[in-house]
Amino acid sequence: MKKVSKVIIAAVVAFIAIVLFALSSYTVYTNEAAIIVKLGKIRYVEGNAGLHFHVPFIESTHTIYTGNILYDIPASDVITSDKKSMIADNYVIWSVEEPKKYYQTLGAMRARAEERIEAAVYNATKNTISSMTQDEIIAARGTTLTDLITTKANSDIAQYGIVIKLAEIKALDLPDDNKAAVYERMISERNNIAASYTAKGMAEAQKIKNETDKEVSIITANAKAEAAKIEAEGESEYMRILSAAYNDQSKADFYNFIRGLDALKALAGENKTLVLDENSEIAKILYGIK
Repeated sequence: MKKVSKVIIAAVVAFIAIVLFALSSYTVYTNEAAIIVKLGKIRYVEGNAGLHFHVPFIESTHTIYTGNILYDIPASDVITSDKKSMIADNYVIWSVEEPKKYYQTLGAMRARAEERIEAAVYNATKNTISSMTQDEIIAARGTTLTDLITTKANSDIAQYGIVIKLAEIKALDLPDDNKAAVYERMISERNNIAASYTAKGMAEAQKIKNETDKEVSIITANAKAEAAKIEAEGESEYMRILSAAYNDQSKADFYNFIRGLDALKALAGENKTLVLDENSEIAKILYGIK
């Protein structure tokens, strides 16, 4: 009986020890923080991952996720500075930056936090878009608009110990009744830009053509002048050579004879007989009559 009692006592003691260990220990995982509360007041914040201990029954532990959280905000209507209506559909990535402040202001409740985030992002989006024209908003879509909205939203939400890392417009659309008019205006503007580029291109092409024609005319004129000069020099050289070749009487007579034959050939043609008067100039050349 004594042995049985000892076993029972040991089992009870072990059970009590396990229960006390379970009640006094807690685990903090990566991207988590633990708020240790004693008698309704925050005693400290544990942000280091691992196994930790606190006083059971007197202290309680509240775990808060500190990693990135994606929240899709419902689409809302906004008005531009030029009184154009648009529909903005945002999403945000947020996280808890100060767990203590998050617990004190929002009770570490995600639903309450996202209510504040939705209001802050809507106000930031509305104020940003209302300060810009529709054309400026379209031109600023992307990083510029995202940075403006994120910065303004964080200025309203910092008091809750949370930070908005990204507040981005995933869709920025027009109401159905405005789409047709805006698209027509955009098409007209693009057509005007295209016509301007076309006109500039044609003007530049004509300028290049005129300059090319001018260069061609100058080159052609210079070439013709050079050709005329060379031809004149050739004629002069020809006459000089010809004059040198026939610079005595016998050569001159032979030249006149050859010229006379050429003249007869031109007059008679092929397979024809030409009858000349003995007093004709050609006959005198052929027979050497002075």
